[in-house]
Amino acid sequence: MSNILIIEDEPRMRRLLEISLGEDGHHVNAVEDAETGLKALRRNSVDLVITDLKLPGMSGLEFLQEAKRLSAGVPIVVMTAYGTVETAVDAMKAGASDYVLKPFTMAEMKLVVNKELDVQRVREENRTLREALGQRYQFRNVIARSRKMQEVLALVERVATTNSTVLLGGESGVGKDLIARAIHQNSRRATGPFIKINSTAIPDTLFESELFGFEKGAFTGALAAKPGKFELADKGTLFLDEIGDVPAAIQVKLLRVLQEREFERLGGTKTLKVDVRLLAATNRDLRAALEEGTFREDLYYRLNVVPIDIPPLREHKEDIPDLVSHFLVRFAQEHEREITGITPAALKLLMEYHWPGNVRQLENTVERGVALARGPMLEAEDIHLDAASSRGHSASGNAANTQSGVPFLPEGMTLEQWEDGMVREALRRANGNKSQAARLLGLSRNALRYRLSKLGVEDEES
Repeated sequence: MSNILIIEDEPRMRRLLEISLGEDGHHVNAVEDAETGLKALRRNSVDLVITDLKLPGMSGLEFLQEAKRLSAGVPIVVMTAYGTVETAVDAMKAGASDYVLKPFTMAEMKLVVNKELDVQRVREENRTLREALGQRYQFRNVIARSRKMQEVLALVERVATTNSTVLLGGESGVGKDLIARAIHQNSRRATGPFIKINSTAIPDTLFESELFGFEKGAFTGALAAKPGKFELADKGTLFLDEIGDVPAAIQVKLLRVLQEREFERLGGTKTLKVDVRLLAATNRDLRAALEEGTFREDLYYRLNVVPIDIPPLREHKEDIPDLVSHFLVRFAQEHEREITGITPAALKLLMEYHWPGNVRQLENTVERGVALARGPMLEAEDIHLDAASSRGHSASGNAANTQSGVPFLPEGMTLEQWEDGMVREALRRANGNKSQAARLLGLSRNALRYRLSKLGVEDEES
């Protein structure tokens, strides 16, 4: 049972909220003005506050500022008329947890209330996170022994059982996809669908139809109706990757789905209701996007309910040995290679590298090493790292590499010479078998033939 304080000057609405939330087992205290609400906050323990923004005497915004001072950490949901969304956004900047637009249904209000109480429970549990890290958190396909990643997994465990929207942040390649799947697999929606959308892979003109579907005849070529990703994710989870690249026009429609859980297909008039949990991810600074005007403030606050920032690999290098072991086993099986481990010298190379591409780059490096390895152990000579400083990387490119003392290419060698050398090395390791050499290089058979002709190596099969 939770203690909820309601501040609403309109008697009928106040009574409706009091009765409806009381029926759900909450203890509700409903008052008519902000001054009385502040007195109730001082006297009683409150788990959640619901307040109108337009109140007699002290305004809702003034109440919000004073309430945050009195009861820091208590979530506050504001109610506002549809035409004053900007005021609601101002309230969230001032510390409100969420807002509900009038007129609303009680189902909408209860959804917001339950979400905020879930989030509050998560935050309270996280206060003991440091002490709880003596326990190891483990999720399928997620390798994480370091303290930083254990903190991430501890938060995942707590938020997974809620229906709260989660915003995953971090550089490309850190594993946001895996964390999103871990949240879904450990949620109450685990038996439902997990639908992923990569925003950068969808042209702006197709975004609306991909998300919301379309009706027959909605546009040229729409020969039959098609459901969108939101419909396909009903009763499950929708993972929207690279949310910062969603077009402005779609951001408005996305906000509506988050607020009202309803939408229409492209070219349709029927309103569809869905029960979908949204997980979003970005490698961009959305606050900077807010300042640039490319991302909506109200959508940002709707998405940023529970933020989880995943650290880059260079900040938890102690996970590299376990990650390498995991990738070695997997790729040895996939490529049918007898690779049993990695030498200390090879592991030292991996530990000292900066990994600008994070875990994804490490995974690709290990796969390439397994493909090129000549013996049962992954040797240092099997490790091919991109030309970047092991002490750091910089957008200044070649200048940074020169300053750090690491040449971009082997001294005195051009890119063409280096590539020719790789082709010859692949042929040597494949004992002249050109099909196998092509596989080692990740080339098609025809592409290798072209390279061989440049080198003056005759291809007998042609």
